[in-house]
Amino acid sequence: MVALPLPRRPRPQASRSLPRPTPRLVTLLLVLLLLAVSVISLGTGAAGLRLTEILPALFGEGLDRRAEVILWDIRLPRLALGIVVGASLALSGALLQGLFRNPLADPGIVGVGAGAGLGAVLAIVLGGLLPPAIAAWTGLHLVPFAAFLGGLGVTLLLYRLATRGGQTSVALLLLAGIALAAFAGAATGILIYMADDRQLRDLTFWSMGSLAGASWAKLGGALPLILPAMIAAPFLARGLNALALGEAQALHLGIRVQAMKRLAVFVTAAATGAAVAVSGGIGFIGIVVPHLLRLFAGPDHRALLPQSALLGAALLVAADMIARSIVAPAELPIGIVTACLGAPVFLWILLGRRGLTGL
Repeated sequence: MVALPLPRRPRPQASRSLPRPTPRLVTLLLVLLLLAVSVISLGTGAAGLRLTEILPALFGEGLDRRAEVILWDIRLPRLALGIVVGASLALSGALLQGLFRNPLADPGIVGVGAGAGLGAVLAIVLGGLLPPAIAAWTGLHLVPFAAFLGGLGVTLLLYRLATRGGQTSVALLLLAGIALAAFAGAATGILIYMADDRQLRDLTFWSMGSLAGASWAKLGGALPLILPAMIAAPFLARGLNALALGEAQALHLGIRVQAMKRLAVFVTAAATGAAVAVSGGIGFIGIVVPHLLRLFAGPDHRALLPQSALLGAALLVAADMIARSIVAPAELPIGIVTACLGAPVFLWILLGRRGLTGL
């Protein structure tokens, strides 16, 4: 018998995908994008203040009183708040996706958003029952302060439920977060049922998110929580990179996994709770921005965390600009705009990676 040679398998062709840009180049492009969107946003609005009038004022040239009020008391605080909130939500999303090792994780997954929403609804519906002295002392800060307390309370309860013997289970953290978010949503629904027509209008606009009430005072109230979170986040990058290999491997590499989990959870709670407290519910920033950057720039958290903050800030400022101009002189809730922009992108990501996820 003559042995016939076996047919050779065709060799797979080398991937022709474009090389990823360097982290420095991506960061530089994102900084330029944020600067460009910010400048355009300052010149956008129903007040009739043009960009050619604003740019000289930023470099010291005088404006008339009306233009000065529009620039320094309305548009600049709104721009600054949009940058801070967008950066906080995107950074929180990047942290949670790295912590859970799941690209579909979101700041709302640990119940912070639901808890903050419950606190805000409590303040709106039941704030009139407060003693006059307390109501006068809290003033306009009652809803943001209650929202932050609600988010922080849910986070502390969640962490206590998920920790046994000094060990925090990420799976239990995820499941308990879903349960607490559902409970907070049910309590919110009961309070909405009790609300009158004026309160229902306030609740509707708050739940959809807006930067309309931006002020330097509101920004100053959020920064003491958001700035420490942003400063602490880069120190988690090395641990999150190691955690991608598994908890055992991270421990062998010298990562204090439990301490890192605690810090990541509390950084997320502070950043997301403060952001939701001053802007209301704004979706899709925390889930879409880090995912897009992982696809196009790579998964290294040393670059991913600051890049997520930059892109999240630019995206929210752009969404706010659209919300102010699309139905001017009226204004759309910014949560509607981010949902319209984020949902198609998220579906595109899912469909593009369907073969990798097994969906």
